[in-house]
Amino acid sequence: MLIISETKLKVRYSETDQMGVVHHGNYAQYLELSRINWLSKLGISYKSMEDNGVMLPVYEIEFKFKKPAFFDDELTIKTILKKEPTARIHFAYEIYNQDHELVTTATTTLVFVNSKTRKPIVCPSYVLEQIRMKQSNLY
Repeated sequence: MLIISETKLKVRYSETDQMGVVHHGNYAQYLELSRINWLSKLGISYKSMEDNGVMLPVYEIEFKFKKPAFFDDELTIKTILKKEPTARIHFAYEIYNQDHELVTTATTTLVFVNSKTRKPIVCPSYVLEQIRMKQSNLY
């Protein structure tokens, strides 16, 4: 299973440090934006998931910073689902600048959680259905 989505964003000045480099703390937000976009392109609203009692907190996150990104760079975030989710969903990410240079790689593991009980649950069937429909597509 390989489902890939691309999200583009422009680095804002407020996301950079005194050296003009994107502060490492902003990358978690970039990944969140790309995951929400990935779900949206699958036809799933994160808000509707939460309205239906499903949350997706981050369980694990890892970054490898290859080169700096700067103010006004246009970044492309490739979000990659490599296997079908269970109670957990695993993503890999590649972040490129406008010159197609690899800036950062990352991985995240999120857990499907019942918002009332705060206990893990299996991936909702409607999410699995959409994933299976989009299997092996770049969208």
